[in-house]
Amino acid sequence: MRFLAKIFLFIALLIPLSSLSGIWGFYGHQKINRLAVFTLPPEMIAFYKHHIRYITENAVNPDKRRYAVDGEAPRHFIDIDVYGDSAIYKMPRYWNAAVEQFTEDTLQAYGIVPWHVYRMKGWLTDAMRIRDAKAILRLSAELGHYIADANVPLHTTENYNGQLTGQKGIHGLWESRLPELFSEDYDFLVGRADYIENTQLAIWQGVTHAHEALDSVLQYEITVSQKLEEDKKYSFETRGAATVKVYSREFSKEYHVMLNHMVERQMRRAVKMVGDFWYTCWIDAGQPDLEAIIGVEFSEEELKQRKEELQVWKEKRYASRAHEVE
Repeated sequence: MRFLAKIFLFIALLIPLSSLSGIWGFYGHQKINRLAVFTLPPEMIAFYKHHIRYITENAVNPDKRRYAVDGEAPRHFIDIDVYGDSAIYKMPRYWNAAVEQFTEDTLQAYGIVPWHVYRMKGWLTDAMRIRDAKAILRLSAELGHYIADANVPLHTTENYNGQLTGQKGIHGLWESRLPELFSEDYDFLVGRADYIENTQLAIWQGVTHAHEALDSVLQYEITVSQKLEEDKKYSFETRGAATVKVYSREFSKEYHVMLNHMVERQMRRAVKMVGDFWYTCWIDAGQPDLEAIIGVEFSEEELKQRKEELQVWKEKRYASRAHEVE
């Protein structure tokens, strides 16, 4: 969006930068995908390491499409609490059963992330089966994105940004500001990827675990806000040519300590789950020889298309009601 510099600066002063960073923030998504590569077995890791830059950079592609492609937004979340008390345990895990109970329109309205992850698992398996290197890379990068989304507690609630509880901005605080400030101290040694017997149930386990942490995410922010005076909650930092309002380091640290490594645990779970899903796709595809297709390159036209997609994202990110970045 081509705002005049003064307008952009005005907005930046009013909205914390971290709340504009997207799901997990671009930083978080890219880090999760990159680290997941190192969970893979020798038969896979050569291919993925050779293309680790692609896997890392393109982890954010689904966020770019969210403002330009109809039907993209619901793939990033599920507002499970709109379905009633204890719905996280009662919701049908399989798509057809859920459609029969609630209708497809309802599911699309309140998010479909666990079912979309399962659908993408099938696509990636098929791409591996036919050894389509470009599709393997694209689908691996994007599957990693949606799996990471499913591990964010605020992706499992209608109160996705604290807007219903007077905590607007908490989404960016939890998923972007805290990882940016503290993730260099996280332990990301999660072990080797494991085969998943039932990927549909596995992704639902991830969503359930994230949702069970939601109360703490919200309550601890209230506790820290009551502890610190208002003028200590926010600060200003220079980002490029702009001065922006952000959650202060003091506030962020207090909140991070109170969460007791929650963000680290959820990032670790995401890294492990991404690796597990990639590995499972490879096994289910018959363990194809990925080294034989390691030399794939992307054309100038394909690179140009990615740049154009990025431009569309920049122009539309403020123009629509994004589920996570208000």
